[in-house]
Amino acid sequence: MSTLRKFDIITDSACDMSQEYLAKNGLVCVKLGFTMNNVNYEGEEGERIDEKTFYQKLREGAMPTTYQVTGETAQKYMRASLEKGRDVLVITFSSGLSGTAGSFVVAMRELSKKYRTRKIIVVDSLCASMGEGLLLDYVVRYADDGASIEDTAKYAEELKLKICHQFTVDNLFHLKRGGRVSSMTAIVGSILKIKPIMKVDDFGKLVATGKAMGRKKSLKTLVENVFESMDIGADDPIFISHGDCIEDVEYVVGLLKERLPKNPITIGYVGTVIGTHSGVGTLAIFHKGKKR
Repeated sequence: MSTLRKFDIITDSACDMSQEYLAKNGLVCVKLGFTMNNVNYEGEEGERIDEKTFYQKLREGAMPTTYQVTGETAQKYMRASLEKGRDVLVITFSSGLSGTAGSFVVAMRELSKKYRTRKIIVVDSLCASMGEGLLLDYVVRYADDGASIEDTAKYAEELKLKICHQFTVDNLFHLKRGGRVSSMTAIVGSILKIKPIMKVDDFGKLVATGKAMGRKKSLKTLVENVFESMDIGADDPIFISHGDCIEDVEYVVGLLKERLPKNPITIGYVGTVIGTHSGVGTLAIFHKGKKR
């Protein structure tokens, strides 16, 4: 964390960034949670679970359900910074997919009444998983160059709809549970081995953009979509998150490196909360583009 940064940055665990990254950059992360097999995980008081174990439980038939950050929890973390005399910038999970952003806004309004001399800004990222993480990474670097909280928030708002999300899933039934596809689409798609190609739109919601016959074709299509929509220099990062399918990630990285040999690529798991809705075998690529 740069000594030039004069305010705290708070985010939530839907960004799917590693604990090492969060700690290195001095970020406060508020955890969303989920319930699986009648046990609460993550969140404020839930049990901890690693991603590998989580995805194994999904393979065994577990059907978790998620819960968002509450206003009370959001206030707790924001207040901790405010009481130290620090202003607060919050980068949240997309309001198109969760009420977490709304909880932070409610908390901001309440805390602003008490901490009138402090600045509190909430940015709804309209991003998910490491797409939120990629926006966060750009914001951190901008802030660490000495930008004010106002300028950093403006930068985040201008950049967020340029963070492209390209992803596919291996099993349509998790999307069906979340209401993203119909039961018939899930059944027919599974029988015919049709894989959806999806993105996050300008409203922060998941939308289908196409389909591919078979897993390998869907992965090639994702990479083709990256090349079509990207607007990056050689130093711009590419993030990839996955639902415990590292061999597929290695295949995708190979395709990307053929044309983008210098761009740094960061790989991580689709976290437990996002993974509840996307399932085993999800693979997502995040990058900066001219638009989504």
